[in-house]
Amino acid sequence: MRICRRDQYHLEPTVKPSNTTHPQQPPVHPVDAWLPPGRNLLLAFQHLLVMYAAAVSIPIVVGNAIGLDREQIVMLISADLFACGIATLIQTVGFWKFGVRLPLIQGCSFVAVAPMILIGKEHGGMPAVYGATIAAGIFCMLMAPLFGKIRRFFPPVVMGTTILVIGLSLLPIGVRWAAGGAPKAPDFGSVSNLTLAAISLISVLLIYGFGRGLVRNTAVLLGLLIGTGVALLMGKADFSKVADENWFAFVTPLAFGMPVFDPVAIILTCVAMMVIITEVTADFFAVGEMVGKEIDDNKIANGLRADGLSTVIGGFLNTFPYCAYNANVGLVAMSGVKSRWVVATTGVLLLILGLFPKLAGVFASMPLPVLGGAAIVMFAMIATTGLRILSKVDLNNGNNTLIIAASLGMGMVTVAAPSFYDQLGSTAKMFLHSGITTGCITAIVLNALLNRKQREAVASPVPVV
Repeated sequence: MRICRRDQYHLEPTVKPSNTTHPQQPPVHPVDAWLPPGRNLLLAFQHLLVMYAAAVSIPIVVGNAIGLDREQIVMLISADLFACGIATLIQTVGFWKFGVRLPLIQGCSFVAVAPMILIGKEHGGMPAVYGATIAAGIFCMLMAPLFGKIRRFFPPVVMGTTILVIGLSLLPIGVRWAAGGAPKAPDFGSVSNLTLAAISLISVLLIYGFGRGLVRNTAVLLGLLIGTGVALLMGKADFSKVADENWFAFVTPLAFGMPVFDPVAIILTCVAMMVIITEVTADFFAVGEMVGKEIDDNKIANGLRADGLSTVIGGFLNTFPYCAYNANVGLVAMSGVKSRWVVATTGVLLLILGLFPKLAGVFASMPLPVLGGAAIVMFAMIATTGLRILSKVDLNNGNNTLIIAASLGMGMVTVAAPSFYDQLGSTAKMFLHSGITTGCITAIVLNALLNRKQREAVASPVPVV
Protein backbone atom coordinates (compact mmCIF):
# COMPACT_ATOMS: atom_id res chain seq x y z
CA MET A 1 0.00 0.00 0.00
CA ARG A 2 1.30 3.47 -0.85
CA ILE A 3 0.26 6.35 1.33
CA CYS A 4 0.14 9.72 -0.41
CA ARG A 5 1.40 12.71 1.49
CA ARG A 6 -1.10 14.57 3.64
CA ASP A 7 0.13 18.12 4.09
CA GLN A 8 -1.18 21.49 5.20
CA TYR A 9 -2.37 22.48 1.75
CA HIS A 10 -4.73 19.68 0.86
CA LEU A 11 -5.47 16.08 1.65
CA GLU A 12 -4.98 13.34 -0.89
CA PRO A 13 -6.71 10.03 -0.29
CA THR A 14 -4.86 6.84 0.43
CA VAL A 15 -4.25 4.97 -2.82
CA LYS A 16 -5.09 1.31 -2.42
CA PRO A 17 -3.74 -1.39 -4.69
CA SER A 18 -6.11 -2.50 -7.38
CA ASN A 19 -6.23 -5.35 -9.83
CA THR A 20 -7.82 -3.17 -12.49
CA THR A 21 -5.83 -1.74 -15.33
CA HIS A 22 -7.36 1.72 -15.21
CA PRO A 23 -4.69 4.42 -15.45
CA GLN A 24 -4.01 6.37 -12.26
CA GLN A 25 -5.62 9.79 -12.15
CA PRO A 26 -3.17 12.70 -12.20
CA PRO A 27 -2.77 14.45 -8.84
CA VAL A 28 -4.99 17.46 -8.19
CA HIS A 29 -3.15 20.77 -7.96
CA PRO A 30 -3.52 22.34 -4.48
CA VAL A 31 -5.25 25.35 -6.07
CA ASP A 32 -8.04 23.11 -7.37
CA ALA A 33 -8.25 20.77 -4.37
CA TRP A 34 -11.30 20.58 -2.10
CA LEU A 35 -10.59 20.63 1.62
CA PRO A 36 -12.72 18.88 4.25
CA PRO A 37 -15.85 21.00 4.90
CA GLY A 38 -14.97 22.03 8.45
CA ARG A 39 -11.46 23.13 7.57
CA ASN A 40 -12.69 24.85 4.42
CA LEU A 41 -15.24 26.90 6.38
CA LEU A 42 -12.75 27.94 9.07
CA LEU A 43 -10.22 29.11 6.50
CA ALA A 44 -12.96 30.96 4.62
CA PHE A 45 -13.95 32.81 7.82
CA GLN A 46 -10.31 33.76 8.25
CA HIS A 47 -10.26 35.43 4.81
CA LEU A 48 -13.55 37.16 5.64
CA LEU A 49 -12.23 38.70 8.85
CA VAL A 50 -9.07 39.92 7.12
CA MET A 51 -10.89 41.72 4.30
CA TYR A 52 -13.95 42.97 6.16
CA ALA A 53 -12.58 46.26 7.52
CA ALA A 54 -11.34 47.35 4.09
CA ALA A 55 -14.58 46.28 2.41
CA VAL A 56 -16.87 48.32 4.67
CA SER A 57 -14.55 51.33 4.91
CA ILE A 58 -14.87 52.36 1.25
CA PRO A 59 -18.67 52.83 1.18
CA ILE A 60 -18.42 54.62 4.55
CA VAL A 61 -15.73 57.02 3.30
CA VAL A 62 -17.38 57.68 -0.07
CA GLY A 63 -20.88 57.98 1.40
CA ASN A 64 -19.86 60.45 4.09
CA ALA A 65 -17.73 62.53 1.70
CA ILE A 66 -20.60 62.88 -0.79
CA GLY A 67 -23.11 63.64 1.96
CA LEU A 68 -25.33 60.55 2.03
CA ASP A 69 -27.47 59.87 5.09
CA ARG A 70 -26.95 56.93 7.48
CA GLU A 71 -29.61 54.76 5.86
CA GLN A 72 -28.03 55.21 2.43
CA ILE A 73 -24.56 54.40 3.78
CA VAL A 74 -25.83 51.21 5.45
CA MET A 75 -27.38 50.27 2.10
CA LEU A 76 -24.01 50.89 0.39
CA ILE A 77 -22.25 48.61 2.88
CA SER A 78 -24.71 45.74 2.33
CA ALA A 79 -24.55 46.20 -1.44
CA ASP A 80 -20.75 46.22 -1.32
CA LEU A 81 -20.56 42.98 0.67
CA PHE A 82 -23.03 41.28 -1.68
CA ALA A 83 -21.15 42.46 -4.79
CA CYS A 84 -17.82 41.42 -3.21
CA GLY A 85 -19.24 37.90 -2.97
CA ILE A 86 -20.28 37.90 -6.63
CA ALA A 87 -16.92 39.29 -7.76
CA THR A 88 -14.98 36.75 -5.67
CA LEU A 89 -16.96 33.84 -7.13
CA ILE A 90 -16.44 35.10 -10.68
CA GLN A 91 -12.67 35.40 -10.11
CA THR A 92 -12.11 32.13 -8.21
CA VAL A 93 -14.62 29.74 -9.79
CA GLY A 94 -14.72 31.38 -13.22
CA PHE A 95 -16.69 30.63 -16.34
CA TRP A 96 -15.81 30.73 -20.03
CA LYS A 97 -13.12 33.45 -20.41
CA PHE A 98 -13.82 35.11 -17.08
CA GLY A 99 -11.81 34.45 -13.91
CA VAL A 100 -8.14 33.76 -13.21
CA ARG A 101 -9.21 30.80 -11.00
CA LEU A 102 -6.79 31.58 -8.18
CA PRO A 103 -7.45 32.21 -4.45
CA LEU A 104 -8.12 35.96 -4.77
CA ILE A 105 -10.63 37.87 -2.64
CA GLN A 106 -12.26 40.70 -4.58
CA GLY A 107 -13.32 44.03 -3.12
CA CYS A 108 -13.81 47.68 -4.02
CA SER A 109 -10.55 49.38 -4.94
CA PHE A 110 -9.15 52.22 -2.83
CA VAL A 111 -7.77 53.71 -6.07
CA ALA A 112 -11.33 54.54 -7.11
CA VAL A 113 -12.23 56.41 -3.90
CA ALA A 114 -10.93 59.85 -4.93
CA PRO A 115 -12.57 59.92 -8.39
CA MET A 116 -15.83 58.55 -6.97
CA ILE A 117 -15.98 61.36 -4.40
CA LEU A 118 -15.10 63.98 -7.02
CA ILE A 119 -17.77 62.68 -9.41
CA GLY A 120 -20.37 62.42 -6.67
CA LYS A 121 -19.79 65.98 -5.50
CA GLU A 122 -19.14 67.83 -8.76
CA HIS A 123 -20.12 65.73 -11.80
CA GLY A 124 -23.67 64.49 -11.35
CA GLY A 125 -23.98 62.76 -8.00
CA MET A 126 -24.44 59.04 -7.41
CA PRO A 127 -26.12 58.32 -10.80
CA ALA A 128 -22.98 59.69 -12.52
CA VAL A 129 -20.78 57.64 -10.15
CA TYR A 130 -22.49 54.44 -11.23
CA GLY A 131 -22.62 55.37 -14.89
CA ALA A 132 -18.86 55.92 -14.79
CA THR A 133 -18.37 52.64 -12.88
CA ILE A 134 -20.29 50.66 -15.50
CA ALA A 135 -18.34 52.34 -18.32
CA ALA A 136 -15.02 51.64 -16.56
CA GLY A 137 -15.94 47.97 -16.21
CA ILE A 138 -16.63 47.72 -19.94
CA PHE A 139 -13.33 49.53 -20.60
CA CYS A 140 -11.49 46.98 -18.42
CA MET A 141 -12.99 44.05 -20.34
CA LEU A 142 -11.97 45.62 -23.65
CA MET A 143 -8.41 46.22 -22.36
CA ALA A 144 -8.04 42.70 -20.95
CA PRO A 145 -6.69 41.01 -24.12
CA LEU A 146 -4.06 43.76 -24.53
CA PHE A 147 -2.82 43.45 -20.96
CA GLY A 148 -2.79 39.69 -21.45
CA LYS A 149 0.23 40.15 -23.73
CA ILE A 150 2.54 41.68 -21.12
CA ARG A 151 3.93 38.58 -19.41
CA ARG A 152 7.31 39.03 -21.08
CA PHE A 153 7.62 42.37 -19.29
CA PHE A 154 7.53 40.60 -15.91
CA PRO A 155 10.82 38.65 -15.57
CA PRO A 156 11.97 37.77 -12.02
CA VAL A 157 13.61 41.15 -11.38
CA VAL A 158 10.37 43.00 -12.19
CA MET A 159 8.03 40.52 -10.55
CA GLY A 160 10.07 40.23 -7.35
CA THR A 161 10.53 43.98 -7.03
CA THR A 162 6.83 44.66 -7.62
CA ILE A 163 5.73 42.11 -5.01
CA LEU A 164 8.27 43.54 -2.55
CA VAL A 165 6.86 47.04 -3.14
CA ILE A 166 3.31 45.73 -2.61
CA GLY A 167 4.23 44.35 0.80
CA LEU A 168 6.18 47.40 1.92
CA SER A 169 3.47 49.78 0.68
CA LEU A 170 0.82 47.97 2.70
CA LEU A 171 2.76 47.90 5.97
CA PRO A 172 1.84 51.50 6.95
CA ILE A 173 -1.85 50.55 6.63
CA GLY A 174 -1.38 47.72 9.13
CA VAL A 175 0.55 50.04 11.44
CA ARG A 176 -2.22 52.67 11.35
CA TRP A 177 -4.84 50.00 12.07
CA ALA A 178 -2.76 48.78 15.00
CA ALA A 179 -2.64 52.29 16.45
CA GLY A 180 -6.39 52.77 16.08
CA GLY A 181 -7.06 53.79 12.48
CA ALA A 182 -7.30 57.56 12.06
CA PRO A 183 -4.12 59.44 13.14
CA LYS A 184 -6.24 62.40 14.33
CA ALA A 185 -8.36 60.23 16.63
CA PRO A 186 -7.93 60.97 20.37
CA ASP A 187 -6.96 57.38 21.17
CA PHE A 188 -4.58 56.91 18.21
CA GLY A 189 -1.48 55.14 19.55
CA SER A 190 -2.98 54.74 23.02
CA VAL A 191 -1.65 52.09 25.37
CA SER A 192 -4.86 50.09 25.06
CA ASN A 193 -4.75 50.09 21.26
CA LEU A 194 -1.10 49.10 21.13
CA THR A 195 -1.72 46.39 23.73
CA LEU A 196 -4.53 44.87 21.65
CA ALA A 197 -2.38 45.02 18.50
CA ALA A 198 0.51 43.38 20.33
CA ILE A 199 -1.70 40.60 21.70
CA SER A 200 -3.08 39.92 18.22
CA LEU A 201 0.38 39.99 16.61
CA ILE A 202 2.05 37.81 19.25
CA SER A 203 -0.84 35.33 19.16
CA VAL A 204 -0.53 34.98 15.38
CA LEU A 205 3.24 34.51 15.58
CA LEU A 206 3.13 31.93 18.37
CA ILE A 207 0.28 29.93 16.83
CA TYR A 208 1.92 29.99 13.41
CA GLY A 209 5.37 29.18 14.80
CA PHE A 210 4.38 26.32 17.10
CA GLY A 211 1.11 25.13 15.55
CA ARG A 212 0.71 22.31 13.09
CA GLY A 213 -1.84 21.47 10.41
CA LEU A 214 -5.20 23.22 10.78
CA VAL A 215 -4.04 25.22 13.82
CA ARG A 216 -1.12 26.65 11.88
CA ASN A 217 -3.30 27.35 8.83
CA THR A 218 -5.78 29.35 10.93
CA ALA A 219 -3.20 31.29 12.93
CA VAL A 220 -4.57 34.64 11.77
CA LEU A 221 -8.18 33.69 12.59
CA LEU A 222 -7.23 32.44 16.05
CA GLY A 223 -5.11 35.53 16.69
CA LEU A 224 -8.03 37.78 15.73
CA LEU A 225 -10.41 35.88 18.01
CA ILE A 226 -7.98 36.06 20.94
CA GLY A 227 -7.47 39.78 20.37
CA THR A 228 -11.22 40.40 20.17
CA GLY A 229 -11.79 38.39 23.37
CA VAL A 230 -9.23 40.53 25.22
CA ALA A 231 -10.83 43.67 23.73
CA LEU A 232 -14.18 42.62 25.21
CA LEU A 233 -12.59 42.23 28.63
CA MET A 234 -10.98 45.67 28.28
CA GLY A 235 -14.24 47.26 27.14
CA LYS A 236 -12.76 48.09 23.70
CA ALA A 237 -15.19 46.02 21.63
CA ASP A 238 -18.76 47.26 21.32
CA PHE A 239 -21.42 44.93 19.92
CA SER A 240 -24.37 47.02 21.12
CA LYS A 241 -25.11 48.48 17.67
CA VAL A 242 -25.73 45.01 16.25
CA ALA A 243 -29.21 45.05 17.81
CA ASP A 244 -30.17 48.06 15.68
CA GLU A 245 -29.49 46.30 12.38
CA ASN A 246 -32.15 44.50 10.33
CA TRP A 247 -32.08 40.73 10.12
CA PHE A 248 -32.69 40.60 6.38
CA ALA A 249 -32.60 43.11 3.54
CA PHE A 250 -32.48 42.69 -0.24
CA VAL A 251 -29.89 44.58 -2.28
CA THR A 252 -31.82 46.96 -4.55
CA PRO A 253 -30.21 47.53 -7.99
CA LEU A 254 -29.94 51.15 -9.16
CA ALA A 255 -31.20 52.44 -5.81
CA PHE A 256 -30.12 55.98 -6.75
CA GLY A 257 -31.87 55.94 -10.13
CA MET A 258 -30.77 55.19 -13.67
CA PRO A 259 -27.03 55.67 -14.30
CA VAL A 260 -25.84 58.89 -15.94
CA PHE A 261 -22.95 58.54 -18.41
CA ASP A 262 -21.09 61.82 -17.97
CA PRO A 263 -17.99 62.01 -20.27
CA VAL A 264 -15.75 63.69 -17.67
CA ALA A 265 -16.77 61.19 -15.01
CA ILE A 266 -16.11 58.26 -17.35
CA ILE A 267 -12.62 59.55 -18.25
CA LEU A 268 -11.73 60.00 -14.56
CA THR A 269 -12.89 56.49 -13.71
CA CYS A 270 -11.16 54.87 -16.70
CA VAL A 271 -7.89 56.54 -15.64
CA ALA A 272 -8.36 55.01 -12.19
CA MET A 273 -9.15 51.68 -13.87
CA MET A 274 -5.78 51.73 -15.65
CA VAL A 275 -4.08 52.02 -12.25
CA ILE A 276 -6.22 49.17 -10.92
CA ILE A 277 -5.37 46.98 -13.94
CA THR A 278 -1.64 47.51 -13.34
CA GLU A 279 -1.91 46.58 -9.66
CA VAL A 280 -4.16 43.60 -10.31
CA THR A 281 -1.75 42.19 -12.91
CA ALA A 282 0.99 42.31 -10.27
CA ASP A 283 -1.34 40.51 -7.84
CA PHE A 284 -1.90 37.73 -10.36
CA PHE A 285 1.84 37.15 -10.60
CA ALA A 286 2.24 37.35 -6.82
CA VAL A 287 -0.41 34.73 -6.09
CA GLY A 288 0.70 32.58 -9.01
CA GLU A 289 4.18 32.49 -7.49
CA MET A 290 2.80 31.64 -4.05
CA VAL A 291 0.61 28.77 -5.20
CA GLY A 292 2.84 27.40 -7.96
CA LYS A 293 0.61 28.25 -10.93
CA GLU A 294 2.01 29.67 -14.17
CA ILE A 295 0.40 32.97 -15.09
CA ASP A 296 0.20 33.10 -18.87
CA ASP A 297 -1.36 35.63 -21.24
CA ASN A 298 -4.77 33.96 -21.16
CA LYS A 299 -4.94 33.90 -17.36
CA ILE A 300 -4.14 37.61 -17.16
CA ALA A 301 -6.82 38.40 -19.72
CA ASN A 302 -9.37 36.15 -17.99
CA GLY A 303 -8.65 37.72 -14.62
CA LEU A 304 -9.00 41.26 -15.94
CA ARG A 305 -12.23 40.37 -17.73
CA ALA A 306 -13.55 39.13 -14.37
CA ASP A 307 -12.62 42.45 -12.73
CA GLY A 308 -14.32 44.33 -15.55
CA LEU A 309 -17.50 42.25 -15.35
CA SER A 310 -17.57 42.59 -11.54
CA THR A 311 -17.22 46.34 -11.89
CA VAL A 312 -20.15 46.48 -14.32
CA ILE A 313 -22.25 44.41 -11.90
CA GLY A 314 -21.07 46.67 -9.06
CA GLY A 315 -22.32 49.72 -10.94
CA PHE A 316 -25.80 48.25 -11.13
CA LEU A 317 -25.71 47.16 -7.46
CA ASN A 318 -24.65 50.59 -6.12
CA THR A 319 -20.96 49.84 -5.54
CA PHE A 320 -17.63 50.72 -7.16
CA PRO A 321 -14.73 49.25 -9.26
CA TYR A 322 -13.37 45.88 -8.07
CA CYS A 323 -9.91 44.37 -7.71
CA ALA A 324 -8.01 41.80 -5.64
CA TYR A 325 -7.36 42.60 -1.97
CA ASN A 326 -3.66 42.54 -1.12
CA ALA A 327 -4.32 41.75 2.53
CA ASN A 328 -5.77 38.41 1.52
CA VAL A 329 -2.84 37.81 -0.84
CA GLY A 330 -0.68 38.08 2.28
CA LEU A 331 -2.96 35.60 4.05
CA VAL A 332 -2.39 33.06 1.27
CA ALA A 333 1.35 33.37 1.89
CA MET A 334 0.90 33.27 5.67
CA SER A 335 -1.44 30.28 5.88
CA GLY A 336 0.11 28.25 3.05
CA VAL A 337 -3.41 27.19 1.98
CA LYS A 338 -3.65 27.40 -1.80
CA SER A 339 -7.18 26.15 -2.53
CA ARG A 340 -9.31 28.59 -4.51
CA TRP A 341 -12.41 26.86 -3.12
CA VAL A 342 -11.62 28.27 0.32
CA VAL A 343 -11.82 31.76 -1.16
CA ALA A 344 -14.92 30.82 -3.15
CA THR A 345 -16.54 29.84 0.15
CA THR A 346 -15.64 33.29 1.46
CA GLY A 347 -17.49 34.66 -1.55
CA VAL A 348 -20.61 32.76 -0.48
CA LEU A 349 -20.23 34.11 3.08
CA LEU A 350 -20.02 37.64 1.68
CA LEU A 351 -23.26 37.08 -0.24
CA ILE A 352 -24.93 36.01 3.01
CA LEU A 353 -23.57 39.01 4.93
CA GLY A 354 -24.88 41.31 2.21
CA LEU A 355 -28.39 39.93 2.78
CA PHE A 356 -28.22 39.81 6.61
CA PRO A 357 -27.09 43.21 7.96
CA LYS A 358 -27.18 41.97 11.57
CA LEU A 359 -24.54 39.34 10.82
CA ALA A 360 -22.46 41.96 9.04
CA GLY A 361 -22.68 44.14 12.13
CA VAL A 362 -21.05 41.43 14.25
CA PHE A 363 -17.96 41.36 12.04
CA ALA A 364 -17.92 45.16 11.83
CA SER A 365 -17.56 45.36 15.62
CA MET A 366 -14.06 43.83 15.62
CA PRO A 367 -11.63 46.48 16.97
CA LEU A 368 -9.28 47.85 14.31
CA PRO A 369 -6.12 47.47 16.47
CA VAL A 370 -6.78 43.73 16.68
CA LEU A 371 -6.90 43.51 12.89
CA GLY A 372 -3.85 45.75 12.60
CA GLY A 373 -1.67 43.49 14.73
CA ALA A 374 -2.36 40.54 12.42
CA ALA A 375 -2.08 42.70 9.30
CA ILE A 376 1.50 43.75 10.08
CA VAL A 377 2.83 40.22 9.75
CA MET A 378 0.56 39.36 6.78
CA PHE A 379 1.71 42.35 4.76
CA ALA A 380 5.31 41.59 5.63
CA MET A 381 4.80 38.07 4.29
CA ILE A 382 4.01 39.57 0.88
CA ALA A 383 7.32 41.43 0.99
CA THR A 384 9.20 38.23 1.84
CA THR A 385 7.67 36.54 -1.22
CA GLY A 386 9.20 39.32 -3.31
CA LEU A 387 12.57 38.79 -1.62
CA ARG A 388 12.39 35.07 -2.36
CA ILE A 389 11.91 35.80 -6.06
CA LEU A 390 14.73 38.37 -6.06
CA SER A 391 17.05 35.79 -4.51
CA LYS A 392 16.98 34.03 -7.92
CA VAL A 393 18.03 37.23 -9.75
CA ASP A 394 21.66 37.85 -10.76
CA LEU A 395 22.49 40.74 -8.42
CA ASN A 396 26.04 40.92 -9.80
CA ASN A 397 24.40 42.48 -12.85
CA GLY A 398 24.45 46.20 -12.19
CA ASN A 399 21.37 46.74 -14.33
CA ASN A 400 19.32 44.47 -12.08
CA THR A 401 20.43 46.23 -8.90
CA LEU A 402 19.62 49.60 -10.49
CA ILE A 403 16.13 48.39 -11.46
CA ILE A 404 15.46 47.16 -7.92
CA ALA A 405 16.85 50.29 -6.25
CA ALA A 406 15.03 52.78 -8.49
CA SER A 407 11.73 50.90 -8.29
CA LEU A 408 11.87 50.59 -4.52
CA GLY A 409 12.73 54.28 -4.27
CA MET A 410 9.79 55.33 -6.43
CA GLY A 411 7.44 52.91 -4.70
CA MET A 412 8.32 54.21 -1.23
CA VAL A 413 7.87 57.93 -2.02
CA THR A 414 4.24 58.14 -0.92
CA VAL A 415 4.87 55.70 1.93
CA ALA A 416 7.43 58.11 3.37
CA ALA A 417 5.49 61.28 2.43
CA PRO A 418 1.79 60.65 1.61
CA SER A 419 1.27 64.28 0.54
CA PHE A 420 4.28 64.30 -1.80
CA TYR A 421 2.16 64.71 -4.98
CA ASP A 422 -0.65 66.83 -3.51
CA GLN A 423 0.31 69.93 -5.53
CA LEU A 424 -0.16 68.09 -8.83
CA GLY A 425 -3.38 67.81 -10.80
CA SER A 426 -5.98 65.27 -9.72
CA THR A 427 -5.28 62.88 -12.62
CA ALA A 428 -1.50 62.87 -12.10
CA LYS A 429 -1.96 62.51 -8.36
CA MET A 430 -4.26 59.54 -8.91
CA PHE A 431 -1.52 57.72 -10.86
CA LEU A 432 1.42 58.70 -8.70
CA HIS A 433 -0.14 58.33 -5.26
CA SER A 434 -0.08 54.54 -5.48
CA GLY A 435 3.45 53.40 -4.68
CA ILE A 436 2.55 49.98 -6.06
CA THR A 437 1.79 51.49 -9.46
CA THR A 438 4.84 53.79 -9.63
CA GLY A 439 7.19 51.06 -8.43
CA CYS A 440 5.77 48.51 -10.88
CA ILE A 441 5.90 50.88 -13.87
CA THR A 442 9.45 51.96 -12.98
CA ALA A 443 10.58 48.33 -12.88
CA ILE A 444 8.88 47.50 -16.20
CA VAL A 445 10.30 50.53 -18.02
CA LEU A 446 13.86 50.17 -16.70
CA ASN A 447 13.92 46.45 -17.41
CA ALA A 448 12.70 47.07 -20.97
CA LEU A 449 15.47 49.63 -21.47
CA LEU A 450 18.36 47.97 -19.66
CA ASN A 451 17.68 44.25 -19.96
CA ARG A 452 16.33 43.98 -23.48
CA LYS A 453 18.06 40.71 -24.31
CA GLN A 454 16.94 39.06 -21.09
CA ARG A 455 13.38 40.32 -21.62
CA GLU A 456 13.19 38.83 -25.08
CA ALA A 457 14.49 35.52 -23.72
CA VAL A 458 11.83 35.20 -21.01
CA ALA A 459 9.61 32.29 -21.91
CA SER A 460 8.49 31.00 -18.50
CA PRO A 461 7.95 32.32 -14.99
CA VAL A 462 10.28 31.78 -12.05
CA PRO A 463 10.35 28.15 -10.95
CA VAL A 464 8.69 27.69 -7.58
CA VAL A 465 10.87 26.15 -4.90
